[in-house]
Amino acid sequence: MNTIKTFGELKKSGYKSRTIKDELRENLIEKMKSKESVFAGIIGYEDSVIPDIERAILSRHNINLLGLRGQAKTRIARQLTNLLDEYIPFIAGSELNDDPFQPVSVFGKQLVDEMGDATPISWLHRSERYLEKLATPDVSVADLIGDVDPIKAANLKLSYADERVLHFGIIPRSNRCIFVINELPDLQARIQVALFNILQEGDIQIRGFKLRIPLDIQFIFTANPEDYTNRGSIVTPLKDRIGSQILTHYPKSIALSKSITRQESRLSATQKENVVVNELLATLVERIAFEARESEYVDSKSGVSARLTITAYENLVSTAERRMLLNGETKTFVRISDLFGVIPAVNGKIELVYEGEQEGAGIVAMSLLGKAIRNEFIELFPDPAKLKKKKEASPYQEIVSWFGDGNSVDMLLQEGDKSYKKNLEAVPGLSKLVETYTGKHQPDDKLVMMEFVLYALAEHSLIGKSALQRGVKFTDILGSMLSEKDFFKDEN
Repeated sequence: MNTIKTFGELKKSGYKSRTIKDELRENLIEKMKSKESVFAGIIGYEDSVIPDIERAILSRHNINLLGLRGQAKTRIARQLTNLLDEYIPFIAGSELNDDPFQPVSVFGKQLVDEMGDATPISWLHRSERYLEKLATPDVSVADLIGDVDPIKAANLKLSYADERVLHFGIIPRSNRCIFVINELPDLQARIQVALFNILQEGDIQIRGFKLRIPLDIQFIFTANPEDYTNRGSIVTPLKDRIGSQILTHYPKSIALSKSITRQESRLSATQKENVVVNELLATLVERIAFEARESEYVDSKSGVSARLTITAYENLVSTAERRMLLNGETKTFVRISDLFGVIPAVNGKIELVYEGEQEGAGIVAMSLLGKAIRNEFIELFPDPAKLKKKKEASPYQEIVSWFGDGNSVDMLLQEGDKSYKKNLEAVPGLSKLVETYTGKHQPDDKLVMMEFVLYALAEHSLIGKSALQRGVKFTDILGSMLSEKDFFKDEN
């Protein structure tokens, strides 16, 4: 089809022109009939967001995706190009991608009138039919819609009364395309007002030129609910003109969140080959984000992006890789102590309710890590608090008593695998406890679980944990109270 070069050839081919909304609708219907996925790689929205988007497309609606940061809003918008035809014809040289059957620009109309079936045709690929604009307070009407161009007027020797002196903005140039405005509430109210007629009636006004241009655009807007109160709002008449407002959300389970993290994390081939990540560690990374979304110290209006777990997972693997390289090893596995390496990734992804010193985010991040360990522990082992309340015998007594007799364990962050194994196996009852409640493990996985038990018992205040210069020391609880500040200090 894209070998056709003139309007006459296009007519003879039997090509049928259709609006972009009809194009999206009809192509979606075909994909749904063939059970073909439209939104590849979008995890966790199968029963919520995606059905809403499909309904909006079938209804030929413009769409507003409303949700907190890191909820795949822009990715969804970009994947809508999969519903476009591979190529569409347009009048060659047209700024507005004029449909030869229904040209909207002066240039397109004049060319068809003058040349008729000889009008030259070019073809636009679906990848070129996606345009995106980040809304910022400095965006002007000229940027979006257009303005008079004095240079064009001078070069063409035209008066300012001639429509050809206009320079069109990004929206008219998006004719027959998907156009996305990200963070819509950041647009000034007067700029939002300029979108009214474009959305509803299709006419625009530029410097006194009132033009009836039936633009054919699929609008997608994205917005953060925080913006409604903190930085701006979507003016009511504009919201009224947007057909469907769809709420996005964070993953509703740790399993879904893990799937997203593994899909999106960028690990090198050597990292994947040489660094083994235990499922427990992958779960703990996700729990940090879940704890942050519930934390009283983290601003819930800002949200906790899925990018937190993705970058934290990357840092976790890199922390183990660095230790492996420093110890001259060729392979390693991720340990609980490697979680210290994810703190820089967490720091930049959480916005505190009360901003204090720079150290504030770090302390909150350590607290979130401690809570993640504590809460994951009671999913796998008996809850120490419930055992104490019911006055039942504690399966942790042998371990606690050993530390109470004055014994201690130093877990250094950079120690080699042999030293790491020796330190954990020195604690009586630790290996048996892990086997009793979590079953048989591969040797490396078992060591990770044993280390996890020590950190968790410290979080539940059954044993002590204090900071060393390059690691932590596990002791009896009294000894820990007399030492310096806890690494995983709980602010509660």
